[in-house]
Amino acid sequence: MPKDIPVSNGSFLLNFDLDYRIRDVYFPMIGQENHSKGYPFNFGVWADGVLSWMGSEWEKDLRYYDDSLVTKISLKNKALGLELKCSDLVDIDLNLYLKKLMIVNLVGEQRHVRLFFNHDFHIYGNDIGDTAYFDPRTRTIIHYKGHRYFLINSFANEKWGVDHFSCGTKEHLKVWKDFAGGELDGNPIGWGAAASTIGIWLDLPARESVIAFYMIAAGLRYQEVFQINHEVTDFGPERYIRRTSNYWEAWTQKEPRHFADIPEDVKNIFNRSLLILRTQIDNCGAIIAANDSDIVHFGKDTYSYMWGRDGGFVAAAMAKAGYPEVCRKFFEFCADALTEEGYLFQHYNPDGTLASNWQPWLINGKEVLPIQEDSTALVLWAFWRYYSYSKNIEFVKSLYRRLILKAADFLLRYRDSETMLPNPSYDLWEERYATHVYTVAAVISGLKAAANFARLFKDFSIADSYDTAAYLMKEGISTYMYHDRLQRYARSGSKKGSGYDLDEVIDISLLALTTLGGFSPKDQRIVKTAEAIREQLWVKTPVEGCARYQNDLYQRAGDFPSGAPGNPWIIATLWLAEYMIDRAENLKELHEAVPYIQWCAKNALPSGVLAEQIHPLNGCPLSVSPLTWSHSAYVWTVMQYVEKHASFQ
Repeated sequence: MPKDIPVSNGSFLLNFDLDYRIRDVYFPMIGQENHSKGYPFNFGVWADGVLSWMGSEWEKDLRYYDDSLVTKISLKNKALGLELKCSDLVDIDLNLYLKKLMIVNLVGEQRHVRLFFNHDFHIYGNDIGDTAYFDPRTRTIIHYKGHRYFLINSFANEKWGVDHFSCGTKEHLKVWKDFAGGELDGNPIGWGAAASTIGIWLDLPARESVIAFYMIAAGLRYQEVFQINHEVTDFGPERYIRRTSNYWEAWTQKEPRHFADIPEDVKNIFNRSLLILRTQIDNCGAIIAANDSDIVHFGKDTYSYMWGRDGGFVAAAMAKAGYPEVCRKFFEFCADALTEEGYLFQHYNPDGTLASNWQPWLINGKEVLPIQEDSTALVLWAFWRYYSYSKNIEFVKSLYRRLILKAADFLLRYRDSETMLPNPSYDLWEERYATHVYTVAAVISGLKAAANFARLFKDFSIADSYDTAAYLMKEGISTYMYHDRLQRYARSGSKKGSGYDLDEVIDISLLALTTLGGFSPKDQRIVKTAEAIREQLWVKTPVEGCARYQNDLYQRAGDFPSGAPGNPWIIATLWLAEYMIDRAENLKELHEAVPYIQWCAKNALPSGVLAEQIHPLNGCPLSVSPLTWSHSAYVWTVMQYVEKHASFQ
């Protein structure tokens, strides 16, 4: 089930699923340890002898307040005669998750209602050696293991403290069966595969409402969560809701926004995308691709890693939108991760260690570098965008030699001596090993960025060497990667003799020739390539959208329509829009890009969350949600549109 409405402060992140259940709990680094392992924390309501857990029985509207990372949730159960209005947040300063609940009695008589919150922690990502216990000192439930503590408390009937609870093993607390009678057994401790449930007892007047609060504090030791609990119970929960809401409103409105003639539905997703991007950026610098644990069940791995490519696109978009400081630590992270030779591996854990990789060092008996060269190059491309908007020359100087020159010198060395094109590496989709046009375009952009930095610091001979290499690569694309019979560029080539054996599959990434590689969008070879992409990759179903490449098998559902090239992707559709923006010479041509951006806005969840892919028949989100790259591409494309529109004025 796709994830929705993430709430985070850069150290503590919680994801909800579409049934409004907590499904992911990351702490103390975004993406590093999922303390739920993707298992749901069930939330249920008992009234008139009936217990209903969040699911299909409830009408749900999951959104955020405008310009905020405070949620605006509406839940209604007609059979129970109840409506719940909830707000969720993670405090901007404390590692505190807080939920405010307004429980509305839709029935014309007084009633007794009980709320149940179940906690299925897998601390450090496993359920071995956990402890859950009732802490009489704070009247709270504590889950802990090692240096991870989670304190759970509630406020109702004008007082703090957990009065109704049960701690035990996960097997003991099969809440959907054992608590159907609305009672908890008060067991004070559970260990091993530990779980807990707390209850809040409420009396509702006829057709009126009452307020309750629920919280989880996270810390590295007991004293930390004890102190957070003390602050919240002392100052009251509304203080944290108010200050967090005020902060995010100030954050989103710090830059004056002019959206030209962009439709309202497009504007609405823009600020939401900025906020969702912020939830996926760890305070120590890692920009995480996605924190949706459902993908674990697909390949026993996650997207909770830092890819240089994804991070570069996010950092560039955030800098362009006026938030360069948000991603400053990302470039320090990359400088630390860079190998002695000057390249980045496939991806990294949020703490900077090398993550699991599936790219081998050996292909057909030959040793190769298991890298995607575009990841290294796009960090340089993004860093120049960061500097262009921040003008923070002292920070750039601190990374000039250990990131910029080190990475650019690798790009310079890692070339075929005959064609001057980059040596083979894995493509951006992490599927094929060859010399890819997209990768070449990215390397060109990285070398140009490094040349700009070298000129900034008056290293003119170094700048010339980078510019010359970029020029020769651009010439090499035209010479070796154009397919004469198809009259368009090929997506990649494998060295054969003095040339390349070309891959004829059409791929959306070919548009990087103009968006990254410096080719004119009016160049007839580019125009023909773009026309082929639009014709062959557009999904011809009522859902529409653009696929990545012809016959893409990734995340295909069982009811995939015959003849479709693949699932429509948010980034693929936005790249089409970006190409149309680049080529536009007047407002009429510029407006041709709008429907593609609107398609993405239309296919966002009601909360504004964008997934990686969309089901080609029913429009439901597929794969991870939210995908950080989708949101960064949205922000970047909208701003490109606005800038181009301004140029016509």
